Amino acid sequence: MSSSGVAPKRIGILGGSFDPPHLAHVALGQAAVVQLGLDGLCVVPTGQAWHKARVLTEATHRLAMTQLAFADIPQAWVDPRETRRAGPSYTIDTLRELCAEFSQAEFFLIIGADQAQALTTWQSWQEILQSATICVADRPDLTRFRAVFDAEKAYPERFFHLQMPSMAISATDIRSAISTHQNVTALVGESVARYIADHHLYLSS
Repeated sequence: MSSSGVAPKRIGILGGSFDPPHLAHVALGQAAVVQLGLDGLCVVPTGQAWHKARVLTEATHRLAMTQLAFADIPQAWVDPRETRRAGPSYTIDTLRELCAEFSQAEFFLIIGADQAQALTTWQSWQEILQSATICVADRPDLTRFRAVFDAEKAYPERFFHLQMPSMAISATDIRSAISTHQNVTALVGESVARYIADHHLYLSS
């Protein structure tokens, strides 16, 4: 729950591997809080990602780094439920649980354009649309026009487009840079960079 201790009424859900979390993730969270008027931002590190072949970094590290990354957003809290769930981790399971816990809240699922494009392949995607407004981070660096996705064509009233600055930051590139001992503080922030260094994460074996 958010730092105020009061049950939030407008909750954004921001999921991801956060391996590691970086400044573009934080900027997306901040944009969502402002543009959607959120009083809660639930940040959910992925457990066993059904769509990723790569083995993720240990959950305890990703949770700790995500806590550090989002520490300056007072509406945000990091939710560990997906990392504790056995088997593949699906958004609909998390959404069902949160809807039950915060039965009076309105939910906003924050995703990237690539995820929005694939939304109709997600588990129980139509139920997701019924349970939350889909908030897509527009990427001005990728397209000069706003993409309309298959699910959005069918349910336009369930979509909202977040305006985002152009931030060419990739967790894949960050991991690669760390493996060659490059400084990534400008990409992940000082506290996360220090945690990565202290725990010797992402170094080539």
